[in-house]
Amino acid sequence: MYQAKETRYDKMVYNRCGNSGLKLPEVSLGFWHNFGDTGVYENMRQMVFTAFDNGITHFDLANNYGPEYGSAETNLGKLLKENFTAYRDELIISTKAGYDMWDGPYGNWGSRKYLIASLDESLKRMQLDYVDIFYHHRMDPETPLEETILALDQIVRSGKALYAGISNYDGEHAKKALEIAKEIHLPLIINQNRYNIFDRTVEKNGLKDYARESGMGLICFSPLAQGMLSEKYINGIPADSRVARDGRFLHASDITPEKIEKIKKLDALAKERGQSLPQMALSWLLKDSDVTSVLIGASKPEQILSNIGIVGHTTFTKEELDLIDQISQELTPMVATARTIKQKHPEAKVVFIGPCAAKKLEASRRSVRSDVDFVVTFEELQAMFDAKEIDLFQYEAESSFHDATGAGRGYACAGGVAEAIEKCINEY
Repeated sequence: MYQAKETRYDKMVYNRCGNSGLKLPEVSLGFWHNFGDTGVYENMRQMVFTAFDNGITHFDLANNYGPEYGSAETNLGKLLKENFTAYRDELIISTKAGYDMWDGPYGNWGSRKYLIASLDESLKRMQLDYVDIFYHHRMDPETPLEETILALDQIVRSGKALYAGISNYDGEHAKKALEIAKEIHLPLIINQNRYNIFDRTVEKNGLKDYARESGMGLICFSPLAQGMLSEKYINGIPADSRVARDGRFLHASDITPEKIEKIKKLDALAKERGQSLPQMALSWLLKDSDVTSVLIGASKPEQILSNIGIVGHTTFTKEELDLIDQISQELTPMVATARTIKQKHPEAKVVFIGPCAAKKLEASRRSVRSDVDFVVTFEELQAMFDAKEIDLFQYEAESSFHDATGAGRGYACAGGVAEAIEKCINEY
């Protein structure tokens, strides 16, 4: 009979999930891979024992995790019944519905019928009376959002889930969902989305900012970019890799020479920090309070032990963050232009000016902060100069204000104009 370690809560950090009363461990265990019919049951046992013994209290599933669909939930149910009955109140179990689960029009998306029926089946497979969090797994372009959120509300009020969550929503739809939830007092407390050093969609679509501003938790899956940040692909594609065995989610075409070069540079930085590459990738997600928890996948207990080594080691210097941004991100035209300016005018300040420049650069500010000194529109800059009675065009005429893009958007500023711009922006 399994007996959990008494020291299991000594080292793990638990973060509050948004403004709710629920706390999640910094590292949570996902059951997407390696807990289905193709997995080895004894290995599953050792992985969940290792996780719980080290403070990982959150196990995350979905109705169709496997393979086969539902098999991960079935295996969790067996694991819970045989080993964790005494610890149920110490566990956070979550599941989801939203992707295809069974044939016909009622086994997919976000209708009331599908969500409620799916959770009923999930509870049977897991041999549970309730889950702690039930998610709608993806946005539904056809079902009214009100219907989906009211279905989650019915599920919570029935006692089959304690909290509700949404997964794979963007900022706009998350905002609408939370507005409905607040009206009906539904505890919609968490977003689950893909997020990693290479994939920053949640920064670009407004989800990360909205989660922070609205007081919703954010839990991230695929933190190692489907294994690209796991050190496995530093020297190419090994025969026993997921790409070689199962190319459904990560494709050989994704592992380009350019990507491998980036991985090598990130690995070198990780070693300078005293971490492995996957440890740095997980730590990077937890560098601020925006992310509540990261969902790890594992194929053996040793990976879990390595991953939880990040607890207490999630701070970065500005120089490290800038370097990660420079290495990992694809260059946008603006960033490429900024770097060209820096090369041509190494002593100059770089200013982007244009009707859309400030908005675009603010949206991607993390990836350009080391390349662009100031972000303003031309109108803002002109207003600053007017306030100081400075003739902007005089500087242009003196050729100390260089249009480096040919489109009036990016400028390299040297000498007096650079000093004037810096002073105006600091004082305006």
